[in-house]
Amino acid sequence: MNWIQKFVNFSAFPISLVLIISSLPRIVIAESPIALKFQRFQSWQISQKFIPPNRKAPQTTAGGASRGGSCFLASKETLTPLMPPNKLGLTFAERPTFYWFVPQIQVQTAHFSLLDGEDIIYETTFKLPKQSGIIGFTLPAKAPSLKVGKQYHWYMVNACNSEELAEEINVDGWVERIQPTPDLSKLIARTNPKQLSQVYATAGIWYEAVDTLVQQRLANPSDRTIMTNWQALLESVGLKNLVSKPLVNICNDKIE
Repeated sequence: MNWIQKFVNFSAFPISLVLIISSLPRIVIAESPIALKFQRFQSWQISQKFIPPNRKAPQTTAGGASRGGSCFLASKETLTPLMPPNKLGLTFAERPTFYWFVPQIQVQTAHFSLLDGEDIIYETTFKLPKQSGIIGFTLPAKAPSLKVGKQYHWYMVNACNSEELAEEINVDGWVERIQPTPDLSKLIARTNPKQLSQVYATAGIWYEAVDTLVQQRLANPSDRTIMTNWQALLESVGLKNLVSKPLVNICNDKIE
């Protein structure tokens, strides 16, 4: 056998081997439950942006935060709720925390009311901080706990002139309490606290997404990752102008 024949026979061997291997039955290796769970975990961590839940926007009757002539001291700022554009937010909490940006106003009081249909089930009046910024108010233990699957309408009203209460600025929004799915509960339990707001935002749970980031900002005010997440969340719902506003108070000083 000359060298040419040897080369032809040798080069044909890999091709024959490939043909034999390709003709063998394919073995499919099923992914383990752990791998599948890891993939689901990665899919939750897509972005800090808020993904709205599949809910019909509620009918609102409040006129919004139009600025009164003598109400706001800073002419370009208005009372603004930290809410998605459709004013509806989901929560897992029986008594969630509500957040607003409040500019400097002449009267440092606000009235909050929570309605179930047309019935007021809780209301209170609290003091506002002297400086402008983002404030939060948590429903207290004496307030009725939110029922799962119901939408509640809330109002926040600022009396702009103590002598003429007809001049008011009010904003409104909605809150609906839901139960987390078993998979989401497990995901929340094993998620790094710094990434927890991402899980809530991706799942469409607005009130927890905001509150988680607020608590993280208060605990670590110089953490750049937290501020980046805060910026991404607010910008995703059209609240870019509130990103740099300070956190000034949790309204627990009630005047009832």
